[in-house]
Amino acid sequence: MKVVLVPLMIFASGAFMAVAWLGHLRFREHGFFTALALSWAIVLPEYVLNVTATRYGYGTYPGAQMASFHLASGVVCVTFVSRFVLGEPLHGRHGLGIALLAAGMVLLLKRS
Repeated sequence: MKVVLVPLMIFASGAFMAVAWLGHLRFREHGFFTALALSWAIVLPEYVLNVTATRYGYGTYPGAQMASFHLASGVVCVTFVSRFVLGEPLHGRHGLGIALLAAGMVLLLKRS
């Protein structure tokens, strides 16, 4: 159960973080402090998910692997938020980058 649940929780955490980082850019008519408050409100569930996942998953996964899950999911989620929230175009190099990231994750997760 942990083998699947921990990466899913970390991916969800990355999704919250990507929205907190970039989502406010879609609503530029609101002031800085509104954006800051909303971003912090979004980050709270991200932090709860991340801490819960890493505490629950430690032992099933080493800390370095869980950190790698978080970083990789963050990159993927930022790509999706850029595309679907901000309307920025995706290019072939984005797909290639995600494929290389996936290959790197396979190498990091391979048990010795």
